[in-house]
Amino acid sequence: MSNAVAHLADSDLIKTVILLASSVTIVPLFKRLGLGSVLGYLVAGCMIGPSVFGVIQDPASVVHLAELGVVMFLFIIGLEMHPERLWSMKKAIFGRGLLQVGGCGVLLTLAGIYLLDLPKEVAFIAGMGFTLSSTAIVMQTLEERCITSTSKGQRIISTLIFEDIAIVPLLASVAFLAPHSEESTHTDWMSIGIALGAVIGLIVAGKWLMNPLFRLISKAHIREMMTAAALLVVLGAALAMEIGGLSMAMGAFVAGVMLSESSFRHQLEADIEPFRGLLLGLFFMGVGMSLDLSLVFNHWLLLLGIVFLYIIGKGLSVYVVARITRLEHREAVGRMSLLAHGGEFAFVLFSAATTAGLMSNHENATFTAAVIISMLFSPFITQITRKLAQSGERKSATQPDTSDLSPIDDLEDNVLVIGFGRFSQIVCQTLLIRGISVSVIDRNIENIRAAAKFGFKVYYGDGIRLDVLYAAGIEKAKCVVIGINDTDRIETIVSQLKGAYPNLPILTRTYDRKTTVSLIKQDVDFIVRETFESAIALSQATLMKLGIDKIEADEVIKEVRALDQERLNEEVLHGFSNEILKKYWTPKPFIKPHVDAQALNDETAGILIEESEETSNNNS
Repeated sequence: MSNAVAHLADSDLIKTVILLASSVTIVPLFKRLGLGSVLGYLVAGCMIGPSVFGVIQDPASVVHLAELGVVMFLFIIGLEMHPERLWSMKKAIFGRGLLQVGGCGVLLTLAGIYLLDLPKEVAFIAGMGFTLSSTAIVMQTLEERCITSTSKGQRIISTLIFEDIAIVPLLASVAFLAPHSEESTHTDWMSIGIALGAVIGLIVAGKWLMNPLFRLISKAHIREMMTAAALLVVLGAALAMEIGGLSMAMGAFVAGVMLSESSFRHQLEADIEPFRGLLLGLFFMGVGMSLDLSLVFNHWLLLLGIVFLYIIGKGLSVYVVARITRLEHREAVGRMSLLAHGGEFAFVLFSAATTAGLMSNHENATFTAAVIISMLFSPFITQITRKLAQSGERKSATQPDTSDLSPIDDLEDNVLVIGFGRFSQIVCQTLLIRGISVSVIDRNIENIRAAAKFGFKVYYGDGIRLDVLYAAGIEKAKCVVIGINDTDRIETIVSQLKGAYPNLPILTRTYDRKTTVSLIKQDVDFIVRETFESAIALSQATLMKLGIDKIEADEVIKEVRALDQERLNEEVLHGFSNEILKKYWTPKPFIKPHVDAQALNDETAGILIEESEETSNNNS
């Protein structure tokens, strides 16, 4: 028994349990205190790392695995960045982004040379590493403050994109700055060639190979295979870039951009999201584990000096660049507080510089600790800055803060159509003629191709999943049209939509009365009963074919509709009880027939006699 306990204690299982327990206790606490989830992850990682309780002795392996969280995070960011959108943001990305990275890099490099007395190469690597903000921290903060999609949030994201792109030339610069002989010069050029080949190969694969792959897999209708394919794309792109000596995260970003216009985009995002969240949290915990507290305690004065020097220098540069590029004071201060820390790409840059001989192991550990400490300070800096800005401006309680709101650029109605079979295709013809914007979700490849011919926004995915609907932009839709032919799925979709988006108008088709009654009880805005409506149309045409004029035929149809509605109201009120079933759930005419039924042969006469006897017995 004792051996079993000892074996369990030494196993990875107990480490995993402790890791999860620390995250689910500390992270919500920090979130509740308003310090953000990222700081919670960092502190939780620090607590179970080798510097405190020592539950995890090898944080490097955890960080290496959890880097996949950053990779998936940038893949999702890439999915949101259409090539056209990137092009429209070129001024913000390559203008403001270049100025910020260049200004921060120069200022921090000079600070390292003249204030910290560092060698020029070390000062450059340390300064540029600190210039690259944490995309994960900033994006997490933007999401928590619900300003990701605002104009302010988009401007911050554009800067982050350039910072992420900047890691590529910075890693290349390490190869040029590193001391090398003439013999190794050829190898460096070979590495650059391999890197370029990896980028080109990834672009080609993303443009011409990925979509056919997803079409092939989708035809199998195996949900887990789509998830596996999504992971394959992300990890494959990351591997290609790593082989090329570049950033794995950049590979995932490029893959995301290449798939941003794919009809499978939202399905991919929904499949990747759970892995992204877990691994990103694990990444921050790994960063917290990597903090060497003995180094911090032995050199705390030097570390604090480096941290404050770099935070102040970077914050000043960010503010100046923001003002130069004509951003308001309030937004410039907000950018300064969000971007004043170092980021995860600094670890990659420092590691590459150490391997190349530009930095010593001690310098790597020192600046890595400084970056981690700056990441720990980031939530506090953001909170302090916001409180100072609020107290300084003293806005009245009646005046709303609209700084985080974006102007509405497109007032055109948008209809989200779930399922694009023949029914939805006919419905969308009218919307097309009117010029109304339509988005289509379907899990059938042929229907996706059909929708593409209409010029609609088409997305491959399962409309029954809320995460897919959310990714497809349901929050911006004016109404939802459900055109699938599966009544069970229709009821499920309606139930989920009413729970998540109670005010969103829903229009749907149905076949049977039970589904109709269920949908009426859920306050669906419009229901078309296909069987009933088609039968009504056919019966009206039959009456007119028999010589009855249109006015009289319309009156008859009106009467039938009224009688049917009376029956439907009773079914909605009482459900399908035995009494209701006995009363209605057998084919019966709405009105008493004018003549009795007549049998035209002996067999029919026998059936009618049996029916009459059963009816008499039931009544008695």
